[in-house]
Amino acid sequence: MPKDSRDVADVTTDPAVSATGKTAVLYRMALPNHLCPSGQKARWLLDRYGYKVDDRLFRERSEVDAFKEAHSVPTTPQIWIEGERVGGYDALREKLTDYDPKAKTYKPIRYLFAVAAATALALSIGFLGAITWQTLGWFISVSMILLGMQKLRDIESFTTMFLNYDLLARKWVPYAYVYPWVETAAGILMTGMLLTWLAAPAALFVATVGAISVFNAVYIDKRELKCACVGGGSNVPLGFVSLTENLMMMGMAIVMLVRIAS
Repeated sequence: MPKDSRDVADVTTDPAVSATGKTAVLYRMALPNHLCPSGQKARWLLDRYGYKVDDRLFRERSEVDAFKEAHSVPTTPQIWIEGERVGGYDALREKLTDYDPKAKTYKPIRYLFAVAAATALALSIGFLGAITWQTLGWFISVSMILLGMQKLRDIESFTTMFLNYDLLARKWVPYAYVYPWVETAAGILMTGMLLTWLAAPAALFVATVGAISVFNAVYIDKRELKCACVGGGSNVPLGFVSLTENLMMMGMAIVMLVRIAS
């Protein structure tokens, strides 16, 4: 267990009085068997934003309990800035950065597609020696795998969100549990160009139902929902991204079925 070597700071001085100007007061745990990660992140964030940190470390659990009771707080770390208590690390992050835990964001999907694109390029250059139409195919199939894994990571949260808008799942709940498995398996088979006769129709079916469901919810019913495309608990808005996901799957499946037929 890593140990913080800093000396124990004064824990008796009123933090509101000490937290003036660019001096911040930080209370955090540095116990013999636990160095608080949120406390470390808070210290790093304060340093990053130019604060001189009055770092008040708890070395014993009894000190932590006494502090919580004295200040009526449920957790540590606790931070004071400009004479006022900010709260814990998440509150500090909200105050010093543009972070908003409730804000809609496309970051998760952008990162996922960036990884899929990099993987597709690596496969193309590594195995084919060039960027070809197969690169686009691998990008789509790898995206399907990554998107499917995000859903399977917390399938209960995913299904709860998915049932808000998917037309088939609302008629038959087990379909919500089947969908991420079909998407992941089809992506794997398409990446390896295996069992196309099975993977392509399966992907085409779930993608078509998905595209119709998203279009109906967003563009016809005008509903504002969170997208289940990257699993449950995300703040990605339902709409263009989810529709694009399904259209990519449809396009990939159709191309593969045409190749089989020709």
